[in-house]
Amino acid sequence: MCHPEVFTTLGVTPTTGFLLHGPPGCGKTLLAHAIAGELEMPFLKLAATEIVSGVSGESEEKVRELFTSAVAQAPCILFLDEIDAITPKRENASKDMERRIVSQLLSCMDDLNNNPDAHVLVIGATNRPDSLDPALRRAGRFDREISMGIPDESARASILRVMCKQLKLSADFSFLSLSRQTPGYVGADLMALTREAAMIAVNRTFESLKKDTQTVLSGDDMFQDSVSKPMATPQDSWNVMEWLRQQPPLTSEQLSSLCITMDDFVGALAVTQPSAKREGFATVPDVTWANVGALKDVREELTMAILAPVQHPEEFSALGLTHPPGILLAGPPGCGKTLLAKAIANESGINFISVKGPELLNMYVGESERAVRQVFQRARNSAPCVIFFDELDSLCPRRSGSSESGSSVRVVNQLLTEMDGLQARKHVFIMGATNRPDIIDPAVMRPGRLDKVLYVGLPSAHDRQDILRTLTKEGRKPFLLPDVHLGLLAEDTRCNGFSGADLAALVREASMAALRERINLTSLAKTAGPSTTVPTLTSTNSALKTETEPTVTKDVSSASVSVTMASKTHDVANLVVGVGARHFDRAFDKVRPSVSPKDQEMYEKIRDLAAKL
Repeated sequence: MCHPEVFTTLGVTPTTGFLLHGPPGCGKTLLAHAIAGELEMPFLKLAATEIVSGVSGESEEKVRELFTSAVAQAPCILFLDEIDAITPKRENASKDMERRIVSQLLSCMDDLNNNPDAHVLVIGATNRPDSLDPALRRAGRFDREISMGIPDESARASILRVMCKQLKLSADFSFLSLSRQTPGYVGADLMALTREAAMIAVNRTFESLKKDTQTVLSGDDMFQDSVSKPMATPQDSWNVMEWLRQQPPLTSEQLSSLCITMDDFVGALAVTQPSAKREGFATVPDVTWANVGALKDVREELTMAILAPVQHPEEFSALGLTHPPGILLAGPPGCGKTLLAKAIANESGINFISVKGPELLNMYVGESERAVRQVFQRARNSAPCVIFFDELDSLCPRRSGSSESGSSVRVVNQLLTEMDGLQARKHVFIMGATNRPDIIDPAVMRPGRLDKVLYVGLPSAHDRQDILRTLTKEGRKPFLLPDVHLGLLAEDTRCNGFSGADLAALVREASMAALRERINLTSLAKTAGPSTTVPTLTSTNSALKTETEPTVTKDVSSASVSVTMASKTHDVANLVVGVGARHFDRAFDKVRPSVSPKDQEMYEKIRDLAAKL
């Protein structure tokens, strides 16, 4: 654009158009503006929908006028935003007008390419490149494609530095720390996060000034809430608005302490959701290793298979390990296969795409294969990324069966091609989970694809104790009474055959039993007479401390608590809801192992099969 004489001397036709594609909010439009500003050239921007007209022939006329105007202002940049709205694949177009617009656009771009004096650069932007007509993406038209994926941690830190350049931040603010807490955020999300943090800082300042004013006027501290938090209720907002109407403009002294702190950004994270998550693109799950109990061996294997290439890429390349291994998690349902996949993605800080096997299947020919291609393309755009296929056996059944339909065979073939085809999947890690690895097509589990099979079986007594410890947050949530011993609970014969999901159901049922008892106790305390003895939330073995509840006395023989009528309702309402051994006994009556003994034998055989793979 700046030196066309170079291309003229070489006899080469310069590129006349390129296509920007990526998730919404990643900066496609901003990049086009930046190119025009850097080159100091006129910038013609047109939303694709502005071309569409209701009268036949007018839409094509608008396209011709647009390109004629661009040539008249050359050298210039012509930007077509959301170009997929007017250039769908002609075989799928529902109206003749759409086909005519595509044909006219192709003709105009060919005229630009054939005119050596027309120094016009055409930039198209879309978040659905696969929906464009293929003729637009050939050489001489949009022959350059730039994929703008989700920014990684270092890129997010750079974006935040640019966005916060004019902001007044606290001295201890850390861009790196904030970038670690914003996985899956694109530029637009970071802008929304910054704006929300600024609003929280403003609200905090107004709350502080209002508190100081009220303290001076009344001498009473009327606001006990922390000023570092945003206003929690509409009434608080209304009170501040009423106060602001009566206040003059703030002085320089009052504004001197105004700044955006790290706590403001943390508060903004709670209300700002990344658009990638809303649009169905990849994002990082919020599950950590702290949410996973037991499974130490499987954790180590996953760490070496996925964390090593991400955290130590130089050593990985030095050994010639250019292709990341695929991992298949096999085992009974409810043993934590999906939880493991989410935790490893969070631990490595990379994006995560979860795909349920049946959701890729479509009744129309070719649509299932296209869905598979889109998943892998989305992962490449968001690399480094983990693709997790849940219920893989429904997506990749054995192709040898005569009952298999042609659609299932095509899906398996497409998946095999994407896993180990011509396109490199650098920094795209594949994980699968299944209950039946014996019915998966063997080609999926050959080396280079899902070559590592990890069996996630039913937990042992020691593992059950570790899982219970994780589920109850070391006995803090739910609060466990002293008569509950997790080791004895894990070794209870009634726990034999329990999976992690069964143990979670057991804890939930025990908590519900304690809550039900608490509600009944509160109701009884409200309706009981002065001399009524009310059962307590704890048993005689719980050793309730009398110094923390001075109005409660224990009757050891009757395993009950006598509550004085004067403070009975208040004390019962303030008792901590604790889960005791008897609540777990009631829970055992409702929770049974989800894996039957017959199925356990089958999974033992699957474990032996997985050990041979």
